[in-house]
Order: sequence, then C-alpha cells, then structure tokens
Amino acid sequence: MTRFHRILVPFDDSAASWRALDEAIALGEVSGSRLRIVHVMDELTWTNGFEPAVALMRDIVPRMREAGEKLLAAACARAAQKQVLAEGALIIGVTGRVCELIASEATGWDADLIVVGTHARHGVDRLLMGSDAEQIVRHAPVPVLLVRTPQEKSSS
Repeated sequence: MTRFHRILVPFDDSAASWRALDEAIALGEVSGSRLRIVHVMDELTWTNGFEPAVALMRDIVPRMREAGEKLLAAACARAAQKQVLAEGALIIGVTGRVCELIASEATGWDADLIVVGTHARHGVDRLLMGSDAEQIVRHAPVPVLLVRTPQEKSSS
C-alpha cells in the first residue's frame, strides 16, 4: 500500500486549494490516510496602518479567526462526506513566510506528504504574483504533490 499515512493540505479557499483537497481526499479514500487541513491566517495582510492596535485585536483578528475556522470546518466536512479522517489547523502567522509555516507544520505533525494546489502561473503573472506552491516545494521536509487547476481556454 502507500506510505502516505498523514497528508498535510495547505488550504486558502481558492479553486486550486479545493482541487488539492479533493485530490488529498481521494488519496485518503484509497489508502486510509489522515488529513490535516491547514489555513494560515496572516493578521498583517488585513491591516492598513491607520487602525489602532486595540481595534485590530478586538475586532479584526477575532473575525479573521472565525472565518478561518468556518473555512476549515467546511473543508473537514468535505472529507467526512467520503469517510476520510480530517482535522483542521488554523495557523496564525505574523512572522515567517507561509512556505516556512507549512514546512514547520509538516515537520511538527509528522506528515508524509503535502498536497498543494497551484494555479500554474508562468511568465509575467508568476513574476508578479509569485508562487506559494513553488516555495512550499523548496522548503518542504517531505514529498509534495502539486495539483494544477484546469487552464481556462482562451477564445482567439
């Protein structure tokens, strides 16, 4: 059988992350793997520098945490529909890059595999947007399965 018993799935509610989650669930169905679905909450992305710190801590952060927990619950419910064991983990990352937080989580949870969605950007889009998936591959302590989203067909 497979050696992938513990699968980590970085999840951000994008189409790519839903597709990666579905692939991880499919792996879990055939191999009996457990999933850990991880959402990184970066408080600094929601600040503009003008709000007082008390407003950030009292209003914004609790709403972000609630949204992240709901997102993880929806992802775990999707796995449960296929009888795949899954747990959610909300990582509050105010320091460190997402790829480093994911690598640390993979090590700490003793993951065998990371399944991550990618938009497969290239050229200028990749240069401007970066590639979280590529950075996860570079920092990952375990094998990484990249799951591409279908490319939209252009009408030319």
